[in-house]
Amino acid sequence: MGQPVASWLAGYDPKDLTIATAVSHSSLQIFHGAKLEGFKTLAIAAGDRDVRYYDAFPKAKPDRILKLNRYHDLLGMAEELREENVILIPHGSLVEYLGPDNYVNIGLPIYGNRNVLHWESDRDAQRTWLEAAGIRMPRKISDPQDINEPAIVKYHGAKGGRGFFIAKSYRDFKRHIQEGEPYTIQEFVLGTRYYLHYFHSPLVKEGYQVELKDAAGKVVATSTLQMLSIDRRDESNIDEMNRLGSLKDMDEIGIPPTFVVTGNIPMVIRESLLPEVFRMGEQVVKEAHKLFGGLWGPFCLETVVTDKLEFRVFEISARIVAGTNPFVGGSPYSEMIAPGLSTGRRIAQEIKLAAQTGQLAKILT
Repeated sequence: MGQPVASWLAGYDPKDLTIATAVSHSSLQIFHGAKLEGFKTLAIAAGDRDVRYYDAFPKAKPDRILKLNRYHDLLGMAEELREENVILIPHGSLVEYLGPDNYVNIGLPIYGNRNVLHWESDRDAQRTWLEAAGIRMPRKISDPQDINEPAIVKYHGAKGGRGFFIAKSYRDFKRHIQEGEPYTIQEFVLGTRYYLHYFHSPLVKEGYQVELKDAAGKVVATSTLQMLSIDRRDESNIDEMNRLGSLKDMDEIGIPPTFVVTGNIPMVIRESLLPEVFRMGEQVVKEAHKLFGGLWGPFCLETVVTDKLEFRVFEISARIVAGTNPFVGGSPYSEMIAPGLSTGRRIAQEIKLAAQTGQLAKILT
C-alpha cells in the first residue's frame, strides 16, 4: 500500500523531531550523530535484547528505549510514534527483523527511498541495476551444475554473511545449499575487499556534483556525492583459516569456510583509485534515479580490487552499513570534509538541513 508520508509530515514539528532505529548494527553511531545535531533519540528493542550496554556510552545513549515483544509490534504503534515526530533510520538488522513487507508498510516516515528495498534485497535486481549503471560485477553462474571453478553462493537479503559458502563443484553446492532459500552464484574473484561508504545528498550543492536527468536526457536536478570512509570486514572463519592450512585441507577435515561478519577494519586505498570510486558511485546514483526515483543518504558498494587494479562490485547496500562503525570520530576521508564526521552524524545533518529549509518530504518516504 502507498504511504501517506506528506500528510504525516504536515503534522510534524520540524523543531522537535525524534530519530529512531533498532538496537544493534550501527545504532550507537546513529544516536551519537543525532544527539550531536540536537535531536531526540529513540531506541527500539524487541524480545529479551540486553540494552544495558548503552549505559557505557553516555554520548550515544538514546533518550528513550521502546521495548517490544517483537519488532512486528511496531506496526500497531505507528500512529502513537508519529505523535512524537519519529523519523526511522533503516539499517540492515532493522530490515531483516521486520521483513520486507512490514518494513515498506511500517507507517512511519523513513529516511531514504523505501522503494530501494526491492532492488537491494533481490540479488538479481541488484545485478540489473548495477550492470545498467556500467558497473563491472563478478560473472553470474545461472546453473549450479555449471560450477567448475571456485564460486560463492549468497542468499538474498541482509544476513551479515551468514550461510554464504564457496563451492568448487556441483557436488559442493548440493552439500551446502539450504533448500528453499533464494540465492545467487557468482564467480569467486581473487583480490582485496574494499567496502566504499558513500553519502548522496539532494540538498547540498557544494562538492562533487552529480547531474540527474529525465528520460529525455534533460538535467532535472543537481546533487552532491561524498565518500565518507572505507573498511574491510573480518569474517569468521574464512579470515583465520590460513592458520590451519588451505581451503582444501579444511574441507578434508570437515571444516567448511564461513563468512559471518564479526567486525570491521578501517582502510585507505591508493589515491589513484579514487576517480574510479567516484565514477562508480555517480553512475549508481544516476541509474537509481532512472529506475526507482533515486538513491539518497548513505550507501555502500562492496568491492574486490584485483591485482590489475580493477574493481569488481559484488553487492550494494542501499543504507548505512556496520562498516562505518570504526569511524564514529571521523575517517581519513571524512576529516577532509568536516572534523569528526561519521555517517551517523551526516544522516542527522541532512535531516536537520531538510527540517530547517522545509524539505523533509524530499528525503523522507
